Amino acid sequence: MKSQLRKKTMEALSAVSDEDLLQKTARMYKRLFSLPEWQNASTIAVTISRGLEIPTRPVIKQAWKEGKQVCIPKCDPKSKNMQFRTYQTDDQLETVYAGLLEPVIEKTKKVEPSQIDLIIVPGVCFDTDGFRVGFGGGYYDRFLSDYEGKTVSLLLECQLFSHVPRLPHDIPVHQLITEGRIVFCCP
Repeated sequence: MKSQLRKKTMEALSAVSDEDLLQKTARMYKRLFSLPEWQNASTIAVTISRGLEIPTRPVIKQAWKEGKQVCIPKCDPKSKNMQFRTYQTDDQLETVYAGLLEPVIEKTKKVEPSQIDLIIVPGVCFDTDGFRVGFGGGYYDRFLSDYEGKTVSLLLECQLFSHVPRLPHDIPVHQLITEGRIVFCCP
């Protein structure tokens, strides 16, 4: 079921033109940057997007412009755990498994979960309750189980479903931001 949803969503995303994506993400970013959760945050956690993911470079640049600290995830494929580390310049990045850009441990500092005000959680598809189907590693659900701050996801309407499969350990995000609306999912 999850793999079928992923496939269907990736097909829908690949059908979105570059120009259309630019217009839709501009509306999405405007909504994100107007949220109190964004405005009050001093530390933002976000992945560096790739492929068909919603582009996060504009989010990172805006955070820096506003003087916010940005941190990005470092995944440990053996333990399936993840930590966030500071990110200030591209020379702090390395390409790891699956082509992901991650922080170089020697050039960055670990950021404790309690220091992160807002996490922008990636995913392939979502439901209106804030549950998501990610890329299959389970890293975010493990991390979010001990995280007490705010979470938000950026997605196109074509990534939003009435229900996605969920397991007992899945953690919903607080808000979903699409090109057309903000969906408040859980307190």
